[in-house]
Amino acid sequence: MAGAKQVQVTFDCADPRAVSEFWKAALGYVDPPVPPGFDSWDAFDASLPEAYRGSASACQDPEGVGPRLFFQRVPEGKTVKNRVHLDIRVGTGLTGEERVAALETEAARLIPLGARRLHLLPADDVDEACLVMQDPEGNEFCLD
Repeated sequence: MAGAKQVQVTFDCADPRAVSEFWKAALGYVDPPVPPGFDSWDAFDASLPEAYRGSASACQDPEGVGPRLFFQRVPEGKTVKNRVHLDIRVGTGLTGEERVAALETEAARLIPLGARRLHLLPADDVDEACLVMQDPEGNEFCLD
């Protein structure tokens, strides 16, 4: 049996740095270590050919538990709903109004960072409530 693999989630976007900054703030992630020979990511970016400057960014869980997130510039804009999305688990173990309040509190924190609230999916006979949101470039995610 093969061992567990590391996972990186990649986002196509227009402004990798801005989307990376949002997700760092949303998840408490940090920048990866700067490549050897550079004092900062800005210095590394400035060393690239002009066409590649600003074309990528990344962030990672400071504890090394969650997946690394990578953001790459692409020429086309987002046109359809994501087939894969992230769930930010802020309501784990909570039910009913207490859960909805936790989701709404987190939404209120993320909106000034550039997130957009789409809609609340209310609890039903199978699932608890979750709140569907978008990051600054329209990538859907859920507060769960």
